[in-house]
Amino acid sequence: MPRQLFVTTALPYANAGFHIGHMMEYIQADTWVRFQRMRGVKVDFVCADDTHGAPIMIAAEKAGKTPQQFVADIAAGRKQYLDGFHISFDNWHSTDAPENHELARQIYRDLRDNKDGSLIETRTIEQFFDPEKNMFLPDRYIKGECPKCHAKDQYGDNCEVCGSVYAPTDLINPFSVLSGARPELKSSEHFFFKLSDPRCVAFLQEWTQDGKLQPEVANKIKEWFSVRTNPDGSTSEGLGDWDISRDAPYFGIEIPDAPGKYFYVWLDAPIGYLASIKNLLTQRGQSYDDYMANPRLEQYHFIGKDIVTFHTLFFPACLHFSGRKTPDNVFVHGFLTVNNDKMSKSRGTGLNPLKYLSLGMNAEWLRYYLAAKLSARNEDIDFNADDFMARVNSDLIGKFVNIASRAAGFLTKRFDGKLTTEFGGMGAAILADIRTESDAIAELYNTREFGKATREIMLLADKVNAYVDQHKPWDLAKDPANNEALHQVCSVLINAFAVLTRYLAPILPSLAQSVQSFVGLPMDQWDVDTDVVAIQPYQHLMQRVTPEQLDALFGVIEAVAPVEPAQAAIKKIVKATPITVSVDPNAPGGEALAPTIGIDDFAKIDLRIAAILNCEAVEGSTKLLRLTLDAGEKDDAGQPKTRNVFSGIASAYKPEDLVGKLTVLVANLAPRKMKFGVSEGMVLAASHGDEKSNPGIYILNPWPGAQPGMRIH
Repeated sequence: MPRQLFVTTALPYANAGFHIGHMMEYIQADTWVRFQRMRGVKVDFVCADDTHGAPIMIAAEKAGKTPQQFVADIAAGRKQYLDGFHISFDNWHSTDAPENHELARQIYRDLRDNKDGSLIETRTIEQFFDPEKNMFLPDRYIKGECPKCHAKDQYGDNCEVCGSVYAPTDLINPFSVLSGARPELKSSEHFFFKLSDPRCVAFLQEWTQDGKLQPEVANKIKEWFSVRTNPDGSTSEGLGDWDISRDAPYFGIEIPDAPGKYFYVWLDAPIGYLASIKNLLTQRGQSYDDYMANPRLEQYHFIGKDIVTFHTLFFPACLHFSGRKTPDNVFVHGFLTVNNDKMSKSRGTGLNPLKYLSLGMNAEWLRYYLAAKLSARNEDIDFNADDFMARVNSDLIGKFVNIASRAAGFLTKRFDGKLTTEFGGMGAAILADIRTESDAIAELYNTREFGKATREIMLLADKVNAYVDQHKPWDLAKDPANNEALHQVCSVLINAFAVLTRYLAPILPSLAQSVQSFVGLPMDQWDVDTDVVAIQPYQHLMQRVTPEQLDALFGVIEAVAPVEPAQAAIKKIVKATPITVSVDPNAPGGEALAPTIGIDDFAKIDLRIAAILNCEAVEGSTKLLRLTLDAGEKDDAGQPKTRNVFSGIASAYKPEDLVGKLTVLVANLAPRKMKFGVSEGMVLAASHGDEKSNPGIYILNPWPGAQPGMRIH
């Protein structure tokens, strides 16, 4: 009997479109699902919108919509992302659907009425209440002064300056983020899931440490079972009970027998996985209860490392003690950075999936690139523009697609598109080598080692290309006497290409479909032993990535803060009067002085002392160094803030020679998006006008005693 898998990805919160991090997770899960299906495994792959909670309710109110209409509008935009990147979900549902309301309430009842003693407990707690909004405030909607370091404007659960963790009631001069009003303390009855119950602790210690989870994830979870020191110096002992209720007004699922009380969103959100599969089964006319009771059913969840606690502690315990099947595994991935920066819209360090598609960039370029970096470990990965272009153009085009393009024309013109099965000694050996790797590559896919799988596949492509270079079909084609050898070589190449395509099909489903039409064999099955009999005329399968496409994708961002006065001043200084810059050996520094300016023009340029905290070479550039600068700035939370600046001084300095030095920064120059990242200013350096005869770059270095942040007047 074939295996039966129930697979999900984390439910995205329905307050915005997808970002590139979402797409990475969907591509990872989709690749794994497609591979399983190629091996004959039955898979149901589902997801849903996470729709409940105070943030949705508040955002909907600001937009002048009901929460239901707000999330429906968000959900309506999902298809273009999923179809655009070939994500093969069998069902996309909503946590506000009837199935989720029903399942969440029943799971709660089963936990409350557990035969060995209830795992639900009510307690009266004190909470902040906004008298103007007439609602209890979640911790993140309360701000005030940190009780430990006295930093202003800190959230109600932790200080972003000193790292202290505290209760909202500990804040000094608290205020509501929603109205600005001073919140009032009010008592309220809340419902708790008793995660600290010895039954839960024993179950979770076994479930999380039995080898199913990734080692690094299991080790992190182990910390939650023992005494640990919090950032504020206090200690926490073992698992704590989980507050699963919120007070009206709240957009969510009302708790049975408790009017005005709603499930906290993180209780019903994971249950949305079950609701989505139930909805799919109902559409098919299948029994949900029979499906979930199947002892052969395997349940897997792909998630990011930021939501491990909910998926490996609360969710499994809720399922187990309500008498339901627990997941067979939870696959955790790390975060995605872009050009070594955390994603940020304001700083231009994100990668918009829809913009990517709108520029005509091939979705499978991104699928391949991310797969080539993904592993079974919980590791962060980086999208680097230059690396992306190199991998796609070198691997997919140069090594893989070109195999078919080198052989197809000869077969069509000379042999009417028909292939021979007489491959010759070396050709047969090459094909055997490639086909023999089937099980090893399958195991890499099965264990989610996609990066290793792509490397192995490209090594096989290298062998094929070496075979091409040795036999040179273009030379064989010059003499009709070589027709038999030409036929053999080209037939070997097409068969090798077909096998490699099957190996890449989970990652490149659209290209595999095109190859299926080309070679006349199904590419959605893990069958590597069937020979290609004939081909259709070759159609180009994939274009190369161009630098222009990447420039358009990242573009030049807007300034983060208003800096037009400085921009205007700089334009006045260097552009207002036409200047012909030419080398003048009699002029100071080899260049004539720029036109005279007034003090007002100069004053608009904000020059600051900056300390070089770090300096490193920029991969892919021989000219640039990346400087991390301290210009004495702090962010809104009062924490030290650094700047990232690229400078073309790599020919003059080793990175380690600059660390710890002071320099001069143009501090109010608009950020500029470069292909290596965002440059947030400019450091000043001197050079001679005649760079050929007088090479050398000299970065400005203030005298000792100057401090970061001092302005140069």
